[in-house]
Amino acid sequence: MDHCAECGFTYDPAEAPAAGRAIRDGVVEVAAVLRRGAVDDLRTRRRPEVWSPLEYACHLRDVLLVQRERVLAARRTERPVFEPMGRDERVDHEGYAEQDPDDVLRQLGDAAGMFGNVLARLGAGDWERHLVYPYPGPTPRTLAWMAVHTVHEVVHHLRDIRLQVEPAAG
Repeated sequence: MDHCAECGFTYDPAEAPAAGRAIRDGVVEVAAVLRRGAVDDLRTRRRPEVWSPLEYACHLRDVLLVQRERVLAARRTERPVFEPMGRDERVDHEGYAEQDPDDVLRQLGDAAGMFGNVLARLGAGDWERHLVYPYPGPTPRTLAWMAVHTVHEVVHHLRDIRLQVEPAAG
């Protein structure tokens, strides 16, 4: 994937060194949008097939934690192969919609900071380390691609949340 037609994000691996800052900034925006919503409204799915704003926030938190572990694994292992994170299963298994929004926002900020820290510690040669990324199917990728893909996750899901909390944003 080089471009997301849905949210307009374009992948540029040269932007990888700035990914940590972009992710932290995006998470600040996610938190600001979510704080504008009523708690019960944050838990509510507008359509059965679309996650609620709180579920998207939980998903982002878990993406950042999983991606952090993947970067660390790629630094210590040659060409690791990663399993899917179980994104859809986590919604129910972790009870995303029942979690406390304040806790989720704090955890999301922490996850962004932790992931950003790991990215900031990558040297120039580390960005080209190879791994096999599980989505949409097992595909060879670099850490640079994975960092930019994670920025896309934040940008895309910020849009998903905005469309529900601030419908005029769509």
